[in-house]
Amino acid sequence: MATDGPSSVDINDSTQAVNSLCVPRHIAIIMDGNGRWASSRKLPRSIGHKKGSEAVREAIAGAIKSDVEFLTLYAFSTENWNRPEDEVHDLMGLLRFYLKREIKQLHKENVRLRVIGERSALDNEIKQLIIDAEELTKNNTRLNLVIALNYGSRQEIINAVKSLADQVAAGTLGPNEISADLLGAALSTHLIPDPDLLVRTSGEQRLSNFLLWQAAYSELYFTDVLWPDFTEQHLFDAVAEYGRRDRRFGARPEKSKVSAQTLSKEQV
Repeated sequence: MATDGPSSVDINDSTQAVNSLCVPRHIAIIMDGNGRWASSRKLPRSIGHKKGSEAVREAIAGAIKSDVEFLTLYAFSTENWNRPEDEVHDLMGLLRFYLKREIKQLHKENVRLRVIGERSALDNEIKQLIIDAEELTKNNTRLNLVIALNYGSRQEIINAVKSLADQVAAGTLGPNEISADLLGAALSTHLIPDPDLLVRTSGEQRLSNFLLWQAAYSELYFTDVLWPDFTEQHLFDAVAEYGRRDRRFGARPEKSKVSAQTLSKEQV
């Protein structure tokens, strides 16, 4: 479960890394290690976050080259508001910069942007920039880039449960009708397939309130690489490791590959 992969895949060798039979449809990444990267170089944390934003370009490029359909990045959690005010200010500044400067390039590359998470706590400028970016890129088809912003999975699940409870109270839904499919449809990710592969950088091995429901059957890949140092090659290595895994979904080994393919096709 926790691995950097036994070997790297040559960035120019698409035989193994870009293979429609073993490439995950959806990769989710917990981008961790910006602060430690900066501290190890005796630099301000803000520089680590800036360098980390450059690694986002690497991940997007690697996902496109690998024919991944969905890439979800954990950009800012609901718990991140507890960080020092100046650090939160820097992070929000980077977000504004990204939405203003990078969105045109994403659009040019046929990338669709979606944002999940609670927007109410964000300032009006950021909320409008998100709306504009989603509208501009809504018809793009090369890659679905999902940014988890002010996102917390526990609160997302609570909101979904409340939504179903309201329907029960209104008499439009019976308690016995509640199912995993109905709860999944009430989540903010209901239009996005569950992640096949979940990556976390910096050596930490926990989910940190990220896609808890959606990652129930995800392959987990942990790497010691700090996020600012993350490159296309590191994403290819994760994809190659995914291709070596036997995804069983509770089935016997000889039936696991069929089960995985069937599940992937039915998710959207």
